[in-house]
Amino acid sequence: MTDLIEVKTADLVGEQLAWAVGKAEGLDVLLAPPIYGNPWRVFVRYTGEVTIRDVRFDPHENWSLAGALIRKHNISLHAPQHGSDCWAAWKTIDDNDVLMGGATETIAACGVVVALKLGDTVQVPKELMP
Repeated sequence: MTDLIEVKTADLVGEQLAWAVGKAEGLDVLLAPPIYGNPWRVFVRYTGEVTIRDVRFDPHENWSLAGALIRKHNISLHAPQHGSDCWAAWKTIDDNDVLMGGATETIAACGVVVALKLGDTVQVPKELMP
């Protein structure tokens, strides 16, 4: 990883969103370079007393990760009501809503986590840009 690029939180997609969520959660985030036809991917490093593990980190598409974030941060979800609607996720703090939309409930919830912790803009590795 060489350079970071500033991106609006609402514009984060895919691996960019995973990177930002990992940073927002204080995880040891790292990138795996393209291999076997896969693009750049986000991993987190867990360091124990004896072992070090790098684990795929994809809360934007993995309910086991996103569900834990939704519960941890008490994020509310709203399902689409018609064809052109999107998923919405929000958290209200001191009568102020932090609201994000997304194509799926996991994407919307991840956006809220990033906005809560890192704000309206974040730094992501340039390798994750399309």
